[in-house]
Amino acid sequence: MENYWTSNKSINGLRHFVLVNETKEKGNISFLMVSVLDSEIYLKTTYEELINSGNWHKGWINLPKLQSITEEYVKYKSINKGEDIDEIFINDDSLFYIS
Repeated sequence: MENYWTSNKSINGLRHFVLVNETKEKGNISFLMVSVLDSEIYLKTTYEELINSGNWHKGWINLPKLQSITEEYVKYKSINKGEDIDEIFINDDSLFYIS
């Protein structure tokens, strides 16, 4: 599975993400995606959403700064100042696991 992805629309103002975990629950594959620029911005998505929805592009698309880091991000950070951030746990088999 490709590890680097670009969202076709901004997620909390950012568009470049890394797939850090792949999990299987009841036969369904889920992915934990983390923003390249801010680890506080992450999401869990399904295989179907990532591959077939048209919302994601494999790899990183070279975008102008104003398209890759939008005003939405500035607003998000001003409201969410690191409060109530869940920890991200990396699976042992993740490319990003450091023991």
